[in-house]
Amino acid sequence: MRVNGDFIEVDCFQKNKGDNIVCGDSFVSHKFKEEGRVISVLSDGLGSGIKASVLSTMTSSMLLNFSMMNEDITAAAASIIKTLPRDEVRKISYSTFCLCDIDCFGNTRIAEYENPAYYLFRGGQFVDVEKKRIPVERDDMGQTAMWLSEFAMEKEDRIIFFSDGVSQSGMGNRNMPFGWEEGAKAFIRECVARNPSISAKELARKVVIESEKNDGYTLKDDTSCCVIYMRKPRNLLICTGPPFDEKNDAYLSKLVTEFPGRKIICGGTTANILSRETGREITLDMEMMEPDLPPASRMEGIDLITRTDTADLADMEILKANTGSQVFLEVHLTFCDAMEDLSLKISM
Repeated sequence: MRVNGDFIEVDCFQKNKGDNIVCGDSFVSHKFKEEGRVISVLSDGLGSGIKASVLSTMTSSMLLNFSMMNEDITAAAASIIKTLPRDEVRKISYSTFCLCDIDCFGNTRIAEYENPAYYLFRGGQFVDVEKKRIPVERDDMGQTAMWLSEFAMEKEDRIIFFSDGVSQSGMGNRNMPFGWEEGAKAFIRECVARNPSISAKELARKVVIESEKNDGYTLKDDTSCCVIYMRKPRNLLICTGPPFDEKNDAYLSKLVTEFPGRKIICGGTTANILSRETGREITLDMEMMEPDLPPASRMEGIDLITRTDTADLADMEILKANTGSQVFLEVHLTFCDAMEDLSLKISM
């Protein structure tokens, strides 16, 4: 999702407690192109397994729906608490959550209830954000509180929030008797320092895997980590087939040359046209030779050139051909809702 020209990348990684087949944490995220909003919710149900999954799924889906309708978060939380089924043993209905709502200008609103505090990572450091405490009335427990915070996201900001499977991992160990919450900060800072452009998915995965390591490779609770990363869009251009009219060769060359991002050229004819129009020479990599494929091609300013002649090959011969590390795709596209923007431009 793009916000003010920047891209909002959202991802979550989860692992179940021990040998459980169901995760008691639930994560939902949805983008609203019409409003330019991105809403993400992580919920942790009481306990683990099926019961926890039911509680967290109800909480996350209801919060998402309330947020879509711009309902007051305090009223929404109270309504959810009254709706959740009670646990027969503990006699309470309980589910924690963290809701993050980002609008088209990057203005961010986060509501937290009984979950580990989220992190805002900016400029290589963790930033403290002012939070407002809102009391939440409950019949089955003492008075609890929800925390609200608001700020404007900046480019390269990361919001990291997780369930207590992360913050309490390793609890009782000699080197982390009170859990891993402070250690998680040092780990995240190290991951980003090592790879400043690390994706939301990869960072979330690393945090959960490290939590599992803290627990002796057997998680003691359902563990989830979600990362929201505001970054520069990573554009990719795939240019395939020459223009129908040769008069447009120069126009095609201009489109490819001026494109701000990675570029892939498909087909020898298209590559030759671009070479002629730009004056850039095509070189062959004779070190990567395959009996069924022509040698790899290189051109300045182009990240990948794919070319092969399959006109004389039968379908089965194409399937059996040894393509090494190269991948050839035949794609039948069906556009549906996705977290990332997909733009496909075809020129002939």
